[in-house]
Amino acid sequence: MENLFRQQLVKLRRQKNLSQEQLASRLFVSRQSISKWEQGETTPDLNTLVSLANIFDVGLDELVGGEQVETSMGDDDWRTERRSTNDEMRRHPMNGWEFLAGYWWLLVPLAAIFSSLFH
Repeated sequence: MENLFRQQLVKLRRQKNLSQEQLASRLFVSRQSISKWEQGETTPDLNTLVSLANIFDVGLDELVGGEQVETSMGDDDWRTERRSTNDEMRRHPMNGWEFLAGYWWLLVPLAAIFSSLFH
C-alpha cells in the first residue's frame, strides 16, 4: 500500500492554514518533526496520529490512507462508504525530486545509453 500520510499531512495542514510551527506547538513537538513527517523521513507515533486526526477533524483512515469514511443511516441499517482521495492526490503534479525518488532506477539504463553514444 502506498504511504499517503505525508501527502495527507501537507494537504490537511494547508487546508487549516497552519504553518509547520503552529502545528508543532499544538502537538508539543518540534517544527523539524513536522517537516520530517511531511518529507516521509519519519512517522509519528499512534498517540500523535490520533491528535493529528482530532486537529484536522478527520478519521485515521483519511489521515493515514487517504480514504474518507462516510457513515449514514438508511432503511434501518448503517452503511459505511469509503471514498478514496487517491484521485485527488494523483491530480497534484509530481515535482522532479518526487519523480527521481520513485524512478531513480531509470538513471542506470539512461547512463548506459548515453555512454554508448559518446564512445
